[in-house]
Amino acid sequence: MRLTEREIRIGAPAKVNLVLRVLDRRPDGYHNLWSLMQTVGLEDDLRLRLRTDSVGLRLHCDDPALPTDGRNLVSRAVALVLERAGLSAGRKVGFEIHIAKRIPVSAGLGGGSSDAAATIAGLNHLLELGWSAGEMARVGQGLGSDVPFFFFGPSAVVRGRGDEVAPMTLTGKRWVVLVHPGFPIDTRWAYERLSTTRKGIVPLSKALSGIAEKTALSWEDVIPFMENDFEVALAPTHRMLRDIKAELISAGAEAALLSGSGATVFGVFRDEASAVRAQGSVGQARGRRAFAVRGEGDTLSCRADMSQSLRVG
Repeated sequence: MRLTEREIRIGAPAKVNLVLRVLDRRPDGYHNLWSLMQTVGLEDDLRLRLRTDSVGLRLHCDDPALPTDGRNLVSRAVALVLERAGLSAGRKVGFEIHIAKRIPVSAGLGGGSSDAAATIAGLNHLLELGWSAGEMARVGQGLGSDVPFFFFGPSAVVRGRGDEVAPMTLTGKRWVVLVHPGFPIDTRWAYERLSTTRKGIVPLSKALSGIAEKTALSWEDVIPFMENDFEVALAPTHRMLRDIKAELISAGAEAALLSGSGATVFGVFRDEASAVRAQGSVGQARGRRAFAVRGEGDTLSCRADMSQSLRVG
C-alpha cells in the first residue's frame, strides 16, 4: 500500500477456498459455512483519492462489464464507511476510485468482496479513522460473507455467515493455477442447486473440526482435506469444471478444487515452473483464462492478532 497526501493505492487479492462446507440453513435464510480460505497472488488494483472540490463518489473501472453505480460493492462500501464515521451528512467529502480489474467477475475468487475490503481499508487511512481490523470487518460484514476474511488473511478458518474468522498461519510454499472457464456461475443459483440435489447435510469431520483449533498448518496438512460441497451439486450441469479439474491433476497438481460456488477451478503445485507449464496447457482451451500465481497473496494494511479468533457480528 502506497500513500500520498490525498491518494492511496491498495491491492485487493483474490481468494480460494481450500475447504468449503455448506452446513445448515440459518433463521435469516442464509447458510452456515465452514471454510478454510487463502489469498493468492492475483490482485485487483485500487486507487482511492480524497477530493475536496466535489461531493460524492466517482467510480471508474477498466472492465466495462462491471457496473460503476450503486450496485458495485465498492460504492456500497463507501456509503457504509461514511455512515459509520458520521460523515454521510453535514460535511462535504468526495472520492474518486479507479479499479484496475484483474480478478474474473462472478468466479468464486472473492474479487468484489476483496475490492470492498480494500476500499474500507483505504478510506480508513485517508480519513484517519483509526479503525481496527475488527471494526473494518464489522462494516464489511453487511456487504457479503467473504468481506471480513480479507482483513485477517492470508489464511483463516471462516464460519457462520463469514462473521467468525480465526486467522492462522499456513506454512510452506506453493503455487496455484487458477482456471476460469469463461462463464460465470450465479451464487444464488448455486446455493439453490445445492439445496435441491443433496440428500442431507454431512456434519463436519473430526479432522476439520480439529483444524479450527490450530493456529498453524502446513500445506501438507491441508491438501488431503481439500473439498468443496458445490462440486457434486454442479457436476451434472457443468461438466467442464470436472474436465478442468482432471486436466490440472494430469498436469501435475497435488490437488485441484472448485473455488467458492464457481466457476474457477484451481490446482496446487509445488513450484513455479510446474505451475507455469500447467497454465499453458490447461489454459489454452478457447474461452478459458488461466493464471499461475503464488499460493499466498498480499494482505490488506490491517490484520488481527494471529493468536486470536474474531467474531464480527
